[in-house]
Amino acid sequence: MNRQKPILFITVLALIGATAGVLAHAKSNQKLGLPGVKTRPLAADQNLEVMLPDDLPGYTSEARTQPAMVTNTLPPDTSFGQRIYTGDDGFPCLANVVLMGTSRGSIHDPQVCLTAQGWKIKDAASKVVTVHLDKPVSYDLPVMRMIASREAEINGQTVAQGGIYVYWFVDEDRYTATLAHRMLWTVHDVVRKGVLDRWAYVSFFAVCPPGQEDATFERMKKLIATSVPEFQLVPAAAK
Repeated sequence: MNRQKPILFITVLALIGATAGVLAHAKSNQKLGLPGVKTRPLAADQNLEVMLPDDLPGYTSEARTQPAMVTNTLPPDTSFGQRIYTGDDGFPCLANVVLMGTSRGSIHDPQVCLTAQGWKIKDAASKVVTVHLDKPVSYDLPVMRMIASREAEINGQTVAQGGIYVYWFVDEDRYTATLAHRMLWTVHDVVRKGVLDRWAYVSFFAVCPPGQEDATFERMKKLIATSVPEFQLVPAAAK
């Protein structure tokens, strides 16, 4: 198992290098693909707003804006959508979508964001799992579930916290929870079709007491199953 991790790391690095080289070579002839999430234009802005649902049964929600450190760091044609959902039982969960424009730099490494906020990722507990959705068709959505922990200062006291971060990627006709799949599909479409896939990076994040990670993830799965059909366009409803 320990030998597999270095091999996987080297493979991913090779994919990154190959992807960058192929995309740079084909850039002059490529067109941008369509997003796999619902969007609308922003007034006086080149970008789009990802339309996360504001009204879900069993939840209230509040729109959030991206912090300046995010918008100032990512490419200027990156688009966003972010809302915090609170269940009728008081359970809060943050939903966030980052939609790339012409630059692959919009889709950043999730580990960077978490560790910058003081979270330590438990690699052994982080893995690809599925969340079942009934709409628009019955299917299992693959997601990366990451478990993290940190110590936070709350009301002058140091408190241990657990965190569950769930993410996946979707373009106009596919979805995946793995970086390798996204890169391979991107290279294929640029080379074979002259299309740069417009990937959206979808994530959900919830904080919980240590030891409650599994129970919290079960609650997150319900929110994902309820909300995703309202903004994700893939898969489409059967005709």
